[in-house]
Amino acid sequence: MSITTAARSTVLPKNKALDWPVAPADLVRLSVKQYHQMINAGILLEGDPIELLEGWLVTKMAKKPGHRVVNRALLRNLEACVPEDSYYVDSQEPVTADTSEPEPDISVVRGQPHDFLHRHPKAAELAMVMEISDTTLDRDRGIKNRIYARVNIPIYWIVNLVDLCIEVYTNPTGKRKKPTYRSHKDYDVRDKVPVIVDGKQVGSIVLEKLLHAE
Repeated sequence: MSITTAARSTVLPKNKALDWPVAPADLVRLSVKQYHQMINAGILLEGDPIELLEGWLVTKMAKKPGHRVVNRALLRNLEACVPEDSYYVDSQEPVTADTSEPEPDISVVRGQPHDFLHRHPKAAELAMVMEISDTTLDRDRGIKNRIYARVNIPIYWIVNLVDLCIEVYTNPTGKRKKPTYRSHKDYDVRDKVPVIVDGKQVGSIVLEKLLHAE
């Protein structure tokens, strides 16, 4: 049985107050180091739809066509406005945090791609992350929000394709019992959303334009 099949067959009871499964006592969370060892040993293969989230191997959810369209348009827009001498824009690649290794839809990384030949960017090296939500809205507002806030990623966007808005989260709490972002603002589908990189506005994004991008 493949690791993906195994992950799908393991169903944990869900605690709605925590918005994340509560495991039976005999299950053990993985560390990031153990996760990397599984990858290096070939237990997990490149392309397996798996992320490490708060120590759990979590199957990525299926994406609708709109997700692909918006992801491509968002990547192109950000690459056009983010200063390329100090940052680069990545898409659906791993980011190493303390207890997780999520693969955000979009990340703005300080530095250049060749700086990361032998490791993934760490959370402290990210200026912002974005998740595009069609089938993953609860997960992105819940566990992903906690993960990114815990490691102090300054700005977190949820490009919400369910309600047609962009949710912008700022001012993370860092490591607390319940990490979150202190500030949250929703932008309508036609609003200009400022793109802020390390305190400087470098451009703006309009969701409606992303939806109709060629």
